[in-house]
Amino acid sequence: MNTSHSKGPLVVVLDEGYGDTKIEQAVLQAYGARVVERPCHGDAAEVRRAVAGAAAVLVRESPVNAEAIANMPDCNAIVRYGVGVDNIDRTFAASRGIYVANVPDYGVEEVSDHALALLFAVARRVVSRDRAVRDGAWNIARSEPMHRLAGGTVGLIGYGRIGHAFHRKARALGYSRTLVHDPYLREPPEGVELVDVDLLCRQADVISLHAPLTESSRHILDEERISLMKPTAIVINTSRGGLIDTTALQRALSSGRIFGAGLDVFEQEPPGPAHPLFTLSNVVVSDHTGWYSEESVRDLRRKAAEEIARVFSGDVPRNWVNRWERQPVLNPSMT
Repeated sequence: MNTSHSKGPLVVVLDEGYGDTKIEQAVLQAYGARVVERPCHGDAAEVRRAVAGAAAVLVRESPVNAEAIANMPDCNAIVRYGVGVDNIDRTFAASRGIYVANVPDYGVEEVSDHALALLFAVARRVVSRDRAVRDGAWNIARSEPMHRLAGGTVGLIGYGRIGHAFHRKARALGYSRTLVHDPYLREPPEGVELVDVDLLCRQADVISLHAPLTESSRHILDEERISLMKPTAIVINTSRGGLIDTTALQRALSSGRIFGAGLDVFEQEPPGPAHPLFTLSNVVVSDHTGWYSEESVRDLRRKAAEEIARVFSGDVPRNWVNRWERQPVLNPSMT
């Protein structure tokens, strides 16, 4: 590959968190790439400055908006470390001939495991019991009623890789039915009933969200749908915080309208220490860490860098998410 960059194409990693760039550098060394980490901490103005001169960008949570994209005329690819790409202006990138890609096939086992862990923690009141015992309580079983999981109904909103993995694992718990709402499914997988969201909310004992955040899915669990749920219902969210109307959920949980919730994600991240959900004993939370294991981090970094390598080699990304009708010629800096 020929390049007009005397020191090789610049690949900017927005946001720190992985300790180094060795994995990315190893994947991209054949192209003479310089991989540079530039922490931006979600600051759009910092992102705009950080990406200047980039031939490709790797991003976690910081916003890559139209202003940032316009500030890197030589860019060919923006790759999200992860699944959700709502922090990238995909339409504007497409108008500039810039590929946007993600990594949808990492951390599947980890996220589905974490969803199950949250389910167990809420259903068996693990956190509140831990606190009570540490405070000297004992033999308090019926002070906080619990309900059997086996024989119940699980409801899944979204049935991609993670939803499928969660279903596979949840079957071992003895659920008698699995209800799924996913507009992309045309035929029900084995052991699944395809239903609308309202029916799922009425009949499911546990509702686990595994859908992307889009305009149509934002607040898919709103006050009206939460009001349809059983008083024994548990809500699990390891996907995107914006799928749930947080205020409506907080009201339902604080009033005992539903049993509990396990949340790895929030509408605003990080949530402040005074978040109203944090005062509730029937809520178990974690820090958007469902995706994490040491193995999944290595997979994620390698696969994200490989998408850039495909573009640098003149190919298209494997997980290209802002497709346009006609593939443009690579930007001049890469030819």
